[in-house]
Amino acid sequence: MAISEVLEAERPLVEDDVVDGCVDYKGRPVNNRSKYGGWRSALFIIGVEMAERFAYYGVSSNLITYLTGPLAQSTATAAENVNAWSGVASLLPLFGAFLADSFLGRYRAIIIASLIYVLAFGADQFDSQHPQESKLKSSFFNWWYFGMCMGTFVTLTVLNYIQDNLNWILGFGIPCILMVVALVVFLLGTKIYRYSLKGEEKSPFLRIGQVFVTAVRNWRITPSAIALEEEARGTLPHQSSEQFKFLNKALLASNGSKGYGKVCSVGEVEEAKALLRLVPIWTTCLVYAIVFAQSSTFFTKQGVTMDRSVVADFQIPAASLQSFISLAIVLTIPIYDRIFVPIARTFTRKPAGITMLQRIGTGMFLSAASMTGATLVEMKRLKTAEEYGLVDKPNVTIPMSVWWLIPQYALLGVSEAFTMVGLQEFFYDQVPTELRSVGLSLYLSIFGVGSFLSSFLISAIENATGGDGRDSWFANNLNKGHLDYFYWLLAGLSFIQLVVYLYFAKSYIYNRGNAS
Repeated sequence: MAISEVLEAERPLVEDDVVDGCVDYKGRPVNNRSKYGGWRSALFIIGVEMAERFAYYGVSSNLITYLTGPLAQSTATAAENVNAWSGVASLLPLFGAFLADSFLGRYRAIIIASLIYVLAFGADQFDSQHPQESKLKSSFFNWWYFGMCMGTFVTLTVLNYIQDNLNWILGFGIPCILMVVALVVFLLGTKIYRYSLKGEEKSPFLRIGQVFVTAVRNWRITPSAIALEEEARGTLPHQSSEQFKFLNKALLASNGSKGYGKVCSVGEVEEAKALLRLVPIWTTCLVYAIVFAQSSTFFTKQGVTMDRSVVADFQIPAASLQSFISLAIVLTIPIYDRIFVPIARTFTRKPAGITMLQRIGTGMFLSAASMTGATLVEMKRLKTAEEYGLVDKPNVTIPMSVWWLIPQYALLGVSEAFTMVGLQEFFYDQVPTELRSVGLSLYLSIFGVGSFLSSFLISAIENATGGDGRDSWFANNLNKGHLDYFYWLLAGLSFIQLVVYLYFAKSYIYNRGNAS
């Protein structure tokens, strides 16, 4: 219903309105806004992502059970391997995005790889310069993630049962088939997509790289010479020119004169600064990514030890508990998009209600609260195991309902609805236009690096707390381990991260003057 309302909002657009910088599938300029792009084409792309997430989580959500079960790996080793697998899967799109933005274009990149470029291509279907479509683009990121989580929800409720109770081969084979279906769905929308028109200017990577190289070469140039050049051009925004001032040296040739050697334009310097401003935000999101990695590893192992009975002779698969993350997101996003944003918009006058960084920070706080709740539940689980004399009986179900885990899953889901969607929109919006696939890959790389950091942290703690006959925090018998200590550590790091994030977010200067 909500999407149909958005479609209605798009109809008043002038039919012969030209969309600058876009062509149709035959290479002709888009001169009919209602015929090409917008929600008509975005729905195909959201459908692709639903199938892609079904495939991805069909493997990742229950991988730790497969590794500790049929492959007989230890809990710590399996968690490290799941994190490493997720890390590689999240970092590879960086290379693909480079090819998409520099050579192939996003449409061809999707045909070849069907990965993160789907999101960048979907956002391209809305014109940022058009007042109505600018609002719809922000809404697109919400409904994109909604569709993605719907695919994840089906995976966690259906595939995990097949894997645990029927056949692992079938459980891993179905996702492969779904990826083929996803590609077919994407191709069905070929005739109504908008395709970004690549300009004749040099590669954005070369432009930005030249700024840094020129600035380094000009390290001896005095601030007074830079100030004179800024005053002469009179085009640098004051706030931006005061930030990363060393890059302003790229405005001058090596001998301090404009007349000799290579110099960079104001726009190129601003592009380089825009990328540099992303670094603190990217870095302060890494702890959030470490917490995110726990839902498919230790949260699942906790559930295995608890009473998972729903009705007689039926137990919910432990990995299926992750569906409550998706369910929380599916419930939160429509409320956020259709109720919260309009209300917030009346107070803030911002098209998206609140800024992207405010949205990300809200999710970070909820993530820290989720880890605090997870700690308290794990302490109760360990106490229950001790009270019933089950500490040395890892294969006996602890008489504590698995529903105790639901709050930590639900809180993590609500935090995702804020932080994940916020990060997607932020890294799409705040990079140069030609680097939007790379921008979204940078967002995804947070979770790739976070997965590797989680793997490293688990390995370090395993080595520090285990050995010499001692049980580590991640003992194969979780009743003898101390996941509660690990969760306390992550909760503490999350709150510290939030404080540092707020410091950088407060001083962040939005690119293109867009704070929404």
